[in-house]
Amino acid sequence: MSEESHEYLVKIDWSHDRVGEMSVEGKPKIQVATPPEFEGPEGIISPEDLFVAAAASCLMTTFVTFTKKMHIEFKSFTCNGHGTLEKVDKGFQFTKILLKTRVMVESEDLVPKAERALELAGKYCLVSNSMKCTTEHENEVIVR
Repeated sequence: MSEESHEYLVKIDWSHDRVGEMSVEGKPKIQVATPPEFEGPEGIISPEDLFVAAAASCLMTTFVTFTKKMHIEFKSFTCNGHGTLEKVDKGFQFTKILLKTRVMVESEDLVPKAERALELAGKYCLVSNSMKCTTEHENEVIVR
């Protein structure tokens, strides 16, 4: 493995029915299950939730990386992820993820810089770039 290669290890232990526990060494455990629309229990995070969350959280961390490189201060960042799961020839598959992002900055002169950081984050998000489905972005930068 090269110096530019990284590995991420996740363990899933089945507990009952369609429910298991995800663990990553040194991090909090998360209960995971089939979503209710596929006969899973209510109130437990599903792999489908985690898939969309991976894209949204990667966008956030990539945005923060670019704001640090560009020396941009921002007040808040919120991203609402909306994944579309559709029946296709091979069964169900995500066909699109829409990431609606809202960033708050302190002054008008920071708006174009924050917009550029969002654009770069969308372009370089490694999780979205690794996904088979399309990822779309709706970005809004507001001043407060």
